Formats: sequence, structure tokens, C-alpha cells
Amino acid sequence: MNDRFNKKLAQSYKRNASIVRVLGACIVLCLVFALGFLLRGNVDLLSSLGFSSLTVQSSSSSSASKDSEGTSLSSRIAEVDKLIDSDSSYEYDLEDMTSEVLQAYAQAIKDPFLRYYDNASYQKYLASATEVDQGVGILFSENDSKVLVSDVLESSRAQAADVEAGDYVVSIDGQERSDWTLPDVLAALKRDEGDSVLIKFGRQSKSGKQSTYDVTLAYHTDSSTNVSYTIENQVGVIKIRQISSDSASVVKDAIKECQDKGATSFVLDLRNVPGGYLTQAVGIASLFMDGGTVVQVKTKDGATSKVAEGSRLTSAPLVVLVNGQTSGSAEVLAAALQESSRAQIVGTTTQGKATVQLMKPLSFGGALRYTVATYLTPKGRSFDKVGITPDVSQSSSAKQRSRAIEMARSEAS
Repeated sequence: MNDRFNKKLAQSYKRNASIVRVLGACIVLCLVFALGFLLRGNVDLLSSLGFSSLTVQSSSSSSASKDSEGTSLSSRIAEVDKLIDSDSSYEYDLEDMTSEVLQAYAQAIKDPFLRYYDNASYQKYLASATEVDQGVGILFSENDSKVLVSDVLESSRAQAADVEAGDYVVSIDGQERSDWTLPDVLAALKRDEGDSVLIKFGRQSKSGKQSTYDVTLAYHTDSSTNVSYTIENQVGVIKIRQISSDSASVVKDAIKECQDKGATSFVLDLRNVPGGYLTQAVGIASLFMDGGTVVQVKTKDGATSKVAEGSRLTSAPLVVLVNGQTSGSAEVLAAALQESSRAQIVGTTTQGKATVQLMKPLSFGGALRYTVATYLTPKGRSFDKVGITPDVSQSSSAKQRSRAIEMARSEAS
């Protein structure tokens, strides 16, 4: 009897102990749950308790709450950089990372002229930017992601080496790149007097076949005349090689001298002109136009007009010569004279380089070059990648000049 009672009592104790343990576990879980709410925002205390994983999650959650939608590129990069900086076992070089990121940025934004220059490259560019003739007898322009030969100066070393307008830079001193820009080329060509430079040029034949050739040119800091003139059969032929900082005043003097020598009409030769200063292009147009819009400049904020200033210097008949290497502000000048009915255009369709680039220094060194505007004709027509179509098409370069002179002379009769 006693044994049976003792056995039932033992079973009762065992059952009660199980109930107590279950209740105890529940109470502990409730306490942990409540404690979690109390400590979740206390990063230091959580870390001291060994919950480092919760610390990282809390930090990520906080970051996401500040910019949950990733509304800007800078906020997204900042978030990634913060995680890498705090948790990644890998490090990066800041200069290399800056260059890589901005190159990817340029590819994504699809601006073919966008380029980041580190401080060393930027300083080289500044040292060469004031040079007109780069010492090898070639004027360069930039279009369609290539640096092109715009003109080869007469009696230069490059002309003797059969370098032609339209050829493009492949490599300089063995450095080959697929993304040459005009500032890159100008900086790479900078030499001391008499030093040589090896340039590999590419050339496309009329059938579309690509070929390359190497040429070694000696560097000389001789200067060249950007504006010259001749008079033929009472036609003043004014040749511009590049629209530089004083071109408008030099052209003005050329017009006066031609008139003093009996010129009754003019030919303005803009073939192979790689552009230059827009203000000077407007100034040259003003010598022939009696007011009116010369060009519209379109930016992200809208379009503004540049107008001809003052009274025109001459109302004599005018013909303008252009070709496939006429670029940038030279195209602006040709379009203004054409659309104002001031001149007829003779030659072939121009290059179609109507974008404007800005080189802007950066606070951490170097500079960023990017497109800030697009040129439009006075009537608001875009000629980027299209060019200016001549009124009279003449593909033979040998016949273009004589045809223009003939037209100018006949209009003066």
C-alpha cells in the first residue's frame, strides 16, 4: 500500500517538474523578446553582449531608411562605399578607384567626349593647350570618338610624309588607345625643340578599307599663319586654317586689304578648319552680316542666341568653301552665312561636330571634360553628326576653289 502511494507521489513530482520547466522556458523567451526591444537600438550594448551580426543589420537598416529608394547615384555609391569600408576584407587605391568609377560613369552616360583626367594628365594638357601648331605641322580635330587630322600645313614635315586630312590617330610613341581625345593627343605630342615623335595613323579608303601607317616627325615650335589671302580676278580669297583668339580682327584686316587692292567679291575658304573660338566665329560672321542670329546654343536649361554685332564691313558677294573636315565653330559660321542668304556654300558636307565641351578642374585634383551644349543653326536646325550641306556640291578638291571663285566673280558682275 505504502509502496503504491510513494510511486504515485513520485510520478506527481515528476509531472509537476516538467510543467515548471516548460513555464520557465516560456518566461525566459518572453524576457529575451522584451529585452530585444529594449536593446535593439543600443549598438554598443549589443556588441558587448556578442550580437555583432545584429549590429551590422541595424546599421544597414538605418542606412536604407535614410535613402530607401536610392534616389541619387551619389547616395548609392556612398552606401556601398560605407559597407566596403566597414566590413570588407579588401581595400582599394583611391586614385585607381576614382579613375575606374568615372570611366564606367562615362560609358553609362554615353557622352563620347566625357573624360576624367588625373592631375598629371591635366597638367600636361594645360601645358599644351595654348599651342596652335603642335610642332609637327598638323592641325587636329575631334569627332566620332576619334582624333582626326583636320589640316596639314603647307611645306611642313607632315605634308612631306604624305599625312592627309581625315587620317586619325592610332598610337603615339607606341601607346595605342581606342579612346584618344584631342587634349590627350595635344599633351602626348608635346616635345622639346628638335625631339622626334612616332605617330601611327589610320586611314580609310573610299571603298571603306582600313589601313595604318607610321610616321616619325620632328617637333619644332615654329608658328603658322592662321589667316591668309590672295586676289584672283578681283576675287579676294581668304583662307582660314583655324579660328583662333584673334581671327576676327585678322579677317577684318584681310577684307580691307583685299578691297584696297581691287577685290569686288570674296571667297571664304573654311575647308579643313577644325573649329575654334565661338566668339571669333560670331565676329567673322558679323563682318559680312548686317545683324541677325549667327547661332543658337542649346543647353539643358534651354537655348540662347548669339547675334551678329555692329554693321557689316562689306556687302560684296560672298561664296564659302567647306568640306568634310570643316568642323565645330567653322560649321557655325558657314551655316549662319547660308541661312541668312548672305553666301552660297560650295564643296562637300561638313563634319557635323556641333557639341561643346567644358574642361572643369576638380577639387581633389585633375579635371573632368564633358559636353555642356549643342550648336544649332540660326533657324534652330541641328547639324550634329549631320553636317552642313552645301548649296553647290563639288567633290573634287582641285575644282572646289576654282568653282567658288567663278561663282563669286559672276555675282559681282
